[in-house]
Amino acid sequence: MSVQGTTTDETFGARLRWAFADCWTIVLRGLTHYVRQPSNIAWQLGFPIVSVLLFGYVFGSAMSVPGGGDYREFLMPGMFGMTMAMGFMNTAYAVVYENTRGVTDRFRSMPMAPSAVVTGRGVGDLIGASLDLLVLFVTALVIGWRADGGLLPALGAFGLFLLLRFGLIWIGILLGLMIPNEEAAGSLFAVAFPFAMISSAFVAPSLMPDWLGWIAMWNPVSSTVTASRELFGNPAAVGDAWIEQNALLMAIVWPIVITAVFLPLAVRRYQNLSR
Repeated sequence: MSVQGTTTDETFGARLRWAFADCWTIVLRGLTHYVRQPSNIAWQLGFPIVSVLLFGYVFGSAMSVPGGGDYREFLMPGMFGMTMAMGFMNTAYAVVYENTRGVTDRFRSMPMAPSAVVTGRGVGDLIGASLDLLVLFVTALVIGWRADGGLLPALGAFGLFLLLRFGLIWIGILLGLMIPNEEAAGSLFAVAFPFAMISSAFVAPSLMPDWLGWIAMWNPVSSTVTASRELFGNPAAVGDAWIEQNALLMAIVWPIVITAVFLPLAVRRYQNLSR
């Protein structure tokens, strides 16, 4: 029994090391694409940077924060959250691009861990999201935004943004494996845009019609954005609803639930793809 158990343990350990090694290979492959195609990074960051300038300077003078406070300080955590929320669209498009060009089939024909392509894509995209946050953070500092809550709370806030992105990545991968072509993938913007916008990213839910405010409050993006505003020491405009009063808790719960649901679905979908 002990010999058999040891063999089983060694086999499991070998498979686990194999899965991690293959995952890291896929991550390095994705990072190589980032280095060789920096225009993709510029394209992904172009929209949020333009949005910062648009909402911060063009519309900012007409916007108000319930309870008072500077709108640009209220805005920037929302921009961080919007960038993380809309990132799943880029993930889905990249998966569709490789799937339609036979890259995914090549991976499936190789002696690789079944989960490596999916998990490698997820980890690689999370590293790319960290770069997106860094560039947007520098942009925020340039326009005068500051995190007044201290260094550790600020790092915690950025951790929440990456946690949200980590959960949404698996939705992007699953959608990318389900969408048949790049033209259909382009329509994801119609899903990602309202998902990011109908939240507390730009306007407090209390200023919206009741039914729309309720949707915005229960949007996972709103929990992350509201919690990050509190950690940053920025105006938060928190209402009396339970979901707003417990924003920090839900900013952790939402991504965990999303990951628990969509990561296994994405791996299963990849394993069941036709050769």
